[in-house]
Amino acid sequence: MRAPLAFICRYPVTVTLCLLLFQLGVVSAMGAENFRCAPTPWDEIGPFYRPGAPVRSTIGHGYELSGTVRSARDCSPIANARIEVWQVGPDGQYDDAHRATLHSDRKGRYRLTTSYPPPYGGGKAHIHFVVDARGFDGVITKHYPLKGAKKARFDLVLPPESRESGRGRDPLGRPR
Repeated sequence: MRAPLAFICRYPVTVTLCLLLFQLGVVSAMGAENFRCAPTPWDEIGPFYRPGAPVRSTIGHGYELSGTVRSARDCSPIANARIEVWQVGPDGQYDDAHRATLHSDRKGRYRLTTSYPPPYGGGKAHIHFVVDARGFDGVITKHYPLKGAKKARFDLVLPPESRESGRGRDPLGRPR
């Protein structure tokens, strides 16, 4: 019996590993065909996540990131999703000034004003996300801005909560 791809790949493993497991037949795409919108892929959380970021939509200036949180089932917007973000500051260090908690509005929209993140640790520039909404499996992911961009759209798509997902818990395993 193969595990569904959507179930396995919601854990914090790289997308490359998930695709490799799929190709090897360890996981299947079972269940994904019921989704009208592809769920946002998981990415590594990294070592600098800290819970309790202040609720705010501005953590810098010069880069505007916006999007809509949607249901994978039918692409409908998800209101009041909790979106935690963090990134390195212009000095290349993670700090509390570059962390925030946002909530999607009634149409599922969010907007973050920040600074363009410099690359960290030899990797690409990125902004970390933990997204959670009642009735949906959350996601841990990253946005990778295009070099020189001043704004971007980054939609976040969550699959409906499944029996296997640990109902009542967010992507980090915390009780809701």
